[in-house]
Amino acid sequence: MTEPLILQPVKPADACVIWLHGLGADRYDFLPVAEALQESLLTTRFVLPQAPTRAVTINGGYEMPSWYDILAMSPARAINSEQLEASAQRVIELIEEQKTSGIDASRIFLAGFSQGGAVVLHTVFLKWQGPLGGVLALSTYAPTFSDELELSASQQRIPVLSLHGQYDDVVQNSMGRTAYEYLKQHGVTVTWQEYPMGHEVLPEEIRDIGVWLAERLR
Repeated sequence: MTEPLILQPVKPADACVIWLHGLGADRYDFLPVAEALQESLLTTRFVLPQAPTRAVTINGGYEMPSWYDILAMSPARAINSEQLEASAQRVIELIEEQKTSGIDASRIFLAGFSQGGAVVLHTVFLKWQGPLGGVLALSTYAPTFSDELELSASQQRIPVLSLHGQYDDVVQNSMGRTAYEYLKQHGVTVTWQEYPMGHEVLPEEIRDIGVWLAERLR
């Protein structure tokens, strides 16, 4: 298992963002973003984990970094649930490691782009019980949300910032919007923001993320 990339802040860390990359990317994908955010978040550590390399069915079985196999795209993503659970467990281990290092859980944030965001949403709202600082859901969707799911009081208290491109042709805007509406209906404080972009990240979006994090780390 590849160790996460850890970006230490200028000052002693008292907060942490665990940031999961998307399908086919790697732990270095969001390093420039983390470096940019640390320019103002002077006490925030960034942990950038690496997904295992495995065959991805929808890509003809080609091996690439993947948090879980995607078996089919229609009508919705059909996924390998066992691999998703393993990835979620890895995220929980990373949270626990940060708690052990002295970071309070209320100052630990989970961020994920695309497939990484799906893992984050599953981890926080189906697995994790306890406080967290918040969730950044970037250009993502929630393949495991269902009508049967009930959120605990602690889960409802975790704020979420959902960010999506208006022209996303990989994870359609409507898929992100569905996840946002679900969380809103289940009592989560969730904010929706969209940008004139495709399946990507814009500087304006990074600035908005920095403001959102800073407000919660005062």
